[in-house]
Amino acid sequence: MEKKELIKKFQKEYEKYWKVELFEKEGFIRKQCPKCGKFFWSLTDRETCPDSSCQSYEFIGNPPTSRKMSYVETWKEIEKFFVANNHTSIRRYPVVSRWRPDLFFTVASIIDFQRIEKGAVEFELPANPLIVPQVCLRFSDIPNIGITGRHYSSFVMVGQHAVANERGYWKDKCIELDFKLVNKVFGIPKEEIVFVEDAWIGYGAFGFSLEYYVRGLELGNAVFTQFLGDLNCYKEMDERIIDMGAGLERFTWITQGTPTSYDAVFGSVVGKMITEAGLEYDRELFLKYAKLSGSLDADVATDMGTVRRSIAKLLGVSVEKLESSIAPLEAIYAVCDHARTLAYAITDGALPSNAGGGYNLRVVLRRALSFIEKFNFPFKLIDVMEMNCRELQPLFPELLENLPHMQKIIEVEEGRYSSTIKKSRRIVADILGQGKSFTSEQLAKLYETHGITPELIEKVARDEKIEVKIPSDFYDALTRNHIIQKEEKPRFDATSLPETKLVYYEEPEKLEHDSKVVAVREGAVVLDATIFYPEGGGQVADWGTIDGVKVLDVQKVAGVVFHIVEKDDFQEGKRVHLKVDKERREALMRHHTATHILNYACRQTLGKHVWQAGARKEKERAHLDITHYEKLSAEQMKEIELLANRVVLDDRKVRITNMPRAEAERKYGFTIYQGGASPGRVVRIVEIEGIDAEACGGLHVPNTGKVGAIKIIKEERIQDGVSRIEFVAGEEAVKYVEQEEGIIKQLSEKLRVPPEQLPSTGERFFAEWKERGKMLEELEERIAELEAERLINEAKDGVVRKVLNVKRELLEKIALAVVDKDITAVLANKENDVVAVTPEDSGKDASKLLAELYSKFGGAGGGSKTFARGKTKEKVSFE
Repeated sequence: MEKKELIKKFQKEYEKYWKVELFEKEGFIRKQCPKCGKFFWSLTDRETCPDSSCQSYEFIGNPPTSRKMSYVETWKEIEKFFVANNHTSIRRYPVVSRWRPDLFFTVASIIDFQRIEKGAVEFELPANPLIVPQVCLRFSDIPNIGITGRHYSSFVMVGQHAVANERGYWKDKCIELDFKLVNKVFGIPKEEIVFVEDAWIGYGAFGFSLEYYVRGLELGNAVFTQFLGDLNCYKEMDERIIDMGAGLERFTWITQGTPTSYDAVFGSVVGKMITEAGLEYDRELFLKYAKLSGSLDADVATDMGTVRRSIAKLLGVSVEKLESSIAPLEAIYAVCDHARTLAYAITDGALPSNAGGGYNLRVVLRRALSFIEKFNFPFKLIDVMEMNCRELQPLFPELLENLPHMQKIIEVEEGRYSSTIKKSRRIVADILGQGKSFTSEQLAKLYETHGITPELIEKVARDEKIEVKIPSDFYDALTRNHIIQKEEKPRFDATSLPETKLVYYEEPEKLEHDSKVVAVREGAVVLDATIFYPEGGGQVADWGTIDGVKVLDVQKVAGVVFHIVEKDDFQEGKRVHLKVDKERREALMRHHTATHILNYACRQTLGKHVWQAGARKEKERAHLDITHYEKLSAEQMKEIELLANRVVLDDRKVRITNMPRAEAERKYGFTIYQGGASPGRVVRIVEIEGIDAEACGGLHVPNTGKVGAIKIIKEERIQDGVSRIEFVAGEEAVKYVEQEEGIIKQLSEKLRVPPEQLPSTGERFFAEWKERGKMLEELEERIAELEAERLINEAKDGVVRKVLNVKRELLEKIALAVVDKDITAVLANKENDVVAVTPEDSGKDASKLLAELYSKFGGAGGGSKTFARGKTKEKVSFE
C-alpha cells in the first residue's frame, strides 16, 4: 500500500480521522481542491487548496501577522506560548542521531524520542507534553535550496510532542493549540488559516495528519501517530503520539513577508554577503519572481528549466535576463544554508567524508565552494559559517564555541577541493569534447570518483562554449543512499528460543558454571544460562569449553546466545559444565577498558569532533577507529598515549550501572553513544570515574590500574575521515616493547653501533644510497645517448627496430634519446617490454606501431601518437 492509497482509506472515514472539535466550533467547511484533488478545511468560500502548487505566495510583501519577528524572537514567542500551556521546553538533540542505528542524521523532531527495540520503534518522551527547537538535516532537497525560497538542508523543526494519555492530549487539543498559536500569538486572522488532510509515514510509525497553511505557505504539520510498522504490516499503538512539526524558518518568514525565507531567517548574514559581493539586482523583478517561485521544486517539476521559462513568460522577461538577475542571489542563499548545515553537523561530531552521512556533508560543502568559485564571491566558506554561528548564538551558543574546530576542518576540505578541481577540469573538458551528455548516474560517478560537481561541469561547458544540461534530480540521486544505514542480517535464527540468562554480567569474575542445553542449531549450542561473553561492541567472544568440547565462537541474536562448538553432539535438556579461558578473558577486558581510555584521550587531544567510528578488541591487540579530518601527527600520537597512561596510573574506578535510557541521556549527554546505539529502555553505563561514560555491553576491569601500560603501535587512515589507532595493553604491551627492543638490539649488533646512534647511522646510509642512485641515473642517461648514436645508423625509412638486453626504464630512455635525433624508435627487451616513440611531425603513430607487434606476438598496452608502451606475450623478433 502506498501513501495515496492510505489517504484514500482514511478518507472513507474522514470524520473519524480528520474532523476535530475546532472545526465544529469555528465552522470550518470541508472541500476538495479542483486542481490537485486534496481535501481541505476552510472558513471561507475559497475553491482551491492552499498548497504552493495551487496558490502563489500571497504573504510576500504583505505579511498577515501583527508584527515582524526575527528568527530567535519567533522561537521565543512559540516557546513562551507552549510553556504557558503546560509544555516542558527541552534543548535540541544532536543532528547526528547516534541513538538510532538505522539513521545518520536527525531528520525530524520526533526522531529525538524514537528508540529501536527488537527491530521495532518505541517512543520515549522525556516530558509529556513537550516543545523542542530541533535542528534537522535533510539532503533530498539540495537542488531546490536557494531557488524556491523555502527549502533548506538544515532547519529548525518546532517539535510539539505529547503522548495521548491523562498527562498529554490527542488531536482535538493539538489542533486547538496550533490554531491559537497562529491566531493569537502571531495575530493572523482565523479566515487566513486553512487545514489540509494528509498522512505521514515516518521511520517505523505512521498516522494521519493536518497541515496548516496561511496564504499559500505551509507553516506546520500535525501528525497523529497511531500505527506502528509499515503500510503493509502494522498495528495500532498502545499509546498514540502527537508529532506536530512546524518550520521555525516559515513562521519567521511569514512575519516579515520578505521575497524569500532566507532573507528573513539568515538575518544580517545574507545582507553582509550581498554587500561584500557587490551584488546588484532588480529588486522589483525579484519580488514578483519570488511570489511565483513556489512552483519551482525539483521533486515535483521534472524540468526546472521549463518551469523557470514559464515564470519568465509570466513576468514578461527573457529567461536569460531572469537567470542573470537571480542566479548570483540564489547562490548566496545556497552558500548560507550549506554553511549553517556544516556548522551544526561539525559541532555535533560529524565530518565531511566519502562514506556514510559524511558523504552528504561533503556534497553540500563542495556545492558551496563551487558557487563561491563560480560567482567569484570575495568571502570564504568559514566566514559565512562564523556569521551564522554569531547570528544563532542566543539560540545555540555551542556553535560559536566550536568555531576553532570548524576552521581546521574547513581548511583541510578546501585544500582537498582545490587539488580536485585542478585534475577535474581536464577530465570534464575531455568528456565535453567528445560531445557526450550527462545522466544522473554518470554525474554521480564523476562526483564519487573525482569529486566533480555539476556546477564545475557547467562552468567548463561555458568556457568551452558548449551547452550542457544537468538533470534536476542529480543531488537527490547522489544523496539518497546516504540517509539510512543498512542493517546486517543476523547469523542465526533465534525465533521461538527463550532468552539466555547472562551470568557474565551478574558475576563477571565467574569462569566456571553449570547450565542446561536448550537447543542445538547449525553447529551451535543454546543454553539456559551462560558465562561466555558473545562477540559484540567490537569485543571478540570468549573461548573455553562446554563439557570439554572447545567453544570456537559465541554470538548473540535477539537475546539468545549461540555457542559455536567443535562438535555439536549435545542433547537438549542435558546439564553441561562451562569453563572460560581465563587468560583470554582478562586480556579482552583490559583491551576494552583501554579502548574507552584512548577514546577519551583522543577527544581531549584532538577535539570534540572526535567520535568512535568502530573498534575491535582481541586478545593480542586492539584498535580504535575515530572520526578525524586528517592523519594524526607523531606529536599527537605521543600526547594521546601519554594522557591514556596517566589515566591508568590514576587507578580510577570503573563503575557499571544499569539505568533508564532517558535518565542516562540527561545525566551524561549523547556521548554515551560513542560505541553506537544501545537497544532497550535500560542501558548499561560503563563510567570511568571523572572522565568518561558510555553505553556499553562489554566486559571491563574494575579500575584503570588493572589495564596496565597502553602502547600505541600505529595509526592509519582506513577511509576518508576515519583514523585507526592500533594498540596493546597490559601483558601484551610488555611483550610488544620487548619485541621492539629485541629488533633494536639485533639491528645495533648488525650495524656495530650503539642503539642511540641508530638514527644518525640510518640517515647516513640513506644519503649514501641516494647519491649512488643519482650517479646510476646519470650513467643510464649516458648509456642511452651512446646506444642511440649506434642505433640511428641502423634506421630504415626513418625507423629503428631493435631488441635490446636492458631493463624497461633504460629501454624507454634509449627510445627517447633516439627520437631526439628525429628518428622513430620501436624497441623491445628480453622481458617482453615494448616501447614506441615518434617525432612530433613525423606522421607516424606510436600506438599503431605497437599494435602491429601485438597482432604478431600478443599482448597489450597504451599511449598516444608520440609515445606508447606495453608488454607482449611472446618474445619479439624484428627479423
